[in-house]
Amino acid sequence: MGSFVIDREGHEAAGILARTRLAVDPALRGAVQTLPPAMRRIAAYHFGWQNADGSPAAGDAGKAIRPALVLATVRALGGSAEQAVPAAAAVELVHNFTLLHDDVFDHDPTRRHRSTAWSVFGIPDAILAGDAMHALAVRILSEDVHPRAAGAAARLSECVLQLCEGQHSDCAFEHSPDVSLDECLAMAEAKTGALLGCACALGAMYAGADDEAVDAMDAFGRQVGLAFQLIDDLIGIWGDASVTGKPVGADLVARKKSLPVVAALRSATPAAQELAGIYRSERPLGSGEVHRAADAVERAGASDWAQIQACDRMADAIGHLSRAVPDGRAAGDLLALAELVTRRAH
Repeated sequence: MGSFVIDREGHEAAGILARTRLAVDPALRGAVQTLPPAMRRIAAYHFGWQNADGSPAAGDAGKAIRPALVLATVRALGGSAEQAVPAAAAVELVHNFTLLHDDVFDHDPTRRHRSTAWSVFGIPDAILAGDAMHALAVRILSEDVHPRAAGAAARLSECVLQLCEGQHSDCAFEHSPDVSLDECLAMAEAKTGALLGCACALGAMYAGADDEAVDAMDAFGRQVGLAFQLIDDLIGIWGDASVTGKPVGADLVARKKSLPVVAALRSATPAAQELAGIYRSERPLGSGEVHRAADAVERAGASDWAQIQACDRMADAIGHLSRAVPDGRAAGDLLALAELVTRRAH
């Protein structure tokens, strides 16, 4: 990493996220207000701004990690964070479009400690609201006067194609008896890493960075995204429902081929055979079987593997970051955000 010296002093992730919300929320709310009434109501509910009946609410709108990455990248590269707010809002809209669809695909009953949009408004309306958010993100960038906005819109659209490919693979894995770790990692990079990479790339573009720095920031975000997914998959097995807002072992109940599960299944251990038997079962899993499945993943060494992989991805991410932002002092916010994803409670 050469002369790259990490300086974290004064860079607290919670403060960075709070400042991002203050900067981006007005643009986000203003954009959602332009949606057709039916789509606006669902979007406002999903973001926690309204209850299902349309009355005001103070719900959880999410951590805002992706828009924070946009703004932190702009600042790290000497650009104007204020000018990049439209790009940050567009990235957050795309992220939430994917969440609305993911909840339908996964039949998740809760998100952010409240009922999911599809379970309240129905599947067709939730999907349409997600589609509307995607279109809104593209419109925000197409109307932005920043000189890099058109290129940013093209890059975000390419990212959405990768997100769709990753989601398709994720769904296909549920019906595939044999999924390799390489396939699973490629799926995670497309489904999760692509948007974090795009967020950093858009921030670099809005800062006026050259193509090499833009690509380095994209690679940084992708590696952070893989670390994020590895930790998120662990949370999907062992997460505290009071923290995650989802039932304990939700991914196991859904028989998801998450990264730790695939690592366990490919481990050639007795625990792998036990887990495979549980996953082959077609009946709903009771709490006892969910506990057995989680224990099998642990005994197969997959929990340790996922945590080591997450650390390795973070090391790779810092290497890419040092290419784009050689001054570690300027990279403090980005490092704080990157570390946040591997310190989530589970």
